[in-house]
Amino acid sequence: MRIGLPNRDENRDGGYLDGRVLVATPTIRDERFARAVIYMCAHSSEGAMGIVINQPAPHINFSDLLVQLQVIPAANPIEFTPKADAIRVLKGGPVQTERGFVLHTDDFFLKDSTLPIDAGICLTATLDILKAIARGQGPKSAVLALGYAGWSQGQLESEMEANGWLHCDADAELIFGANADRKYPLALRKIGIDPSMLSSLSSDAGHA
Repeated sequence: MRIGLPNRDENRDGGYLDGRVLVATPTIRDERFARAVIYMCAHSSEGAMGIVINQPAPHINFSDLLVQLQVIPAANPIEFTPKADAIRVLKGGPVQTERGFVLHTDDFFLKDSTLPIDAGICLTATLDILKAIARGQGPKSAVLALGYAGWSQGQLESEMEANGWLHCDADAELIFGANADRKYPLALRKIGIDPSMLSSLSSDAGHA
């Protein structure tokens, strides 16, 4: 469950968006990203990677996923802690959908496995964090995503120039909030956009 991430450039003043949230505009034609809210885990001159945080994975819960990933045997399920039962499973994006990626608070860290992102948020993509969560030893807050969204070199920049994406600051409610349907309008309001007026965005829409 390891992934290759674009190298994070040291200069965060270069316009890179790791640690921020992308918000899809109506100009995004790919149905997989309609009204998508994406937490950016890595962005550099080599490309970008993020987790869609407002699309629940249908018909699957945390315990089902642990069985699917062979963290626990299907014939001998363990009793989960309330914290584990509260973990939400998301459709993180169309890349590597068979794998699990955990966005979580920085109170849990695995050397050589956990990627610190920004403002107390980390990404871990190894089975060890799933085992820790199941035992009640995981982070205070976490979401588990199946797959991720990825962009090749220059692709995200081109989509942003075409006004496909807006962006805003991340916060705990956007990342970990239980109500996925609320995240898109919440992100728009953080940018300063009335969600009811979004359909009227013209091609000259700006970026936050």
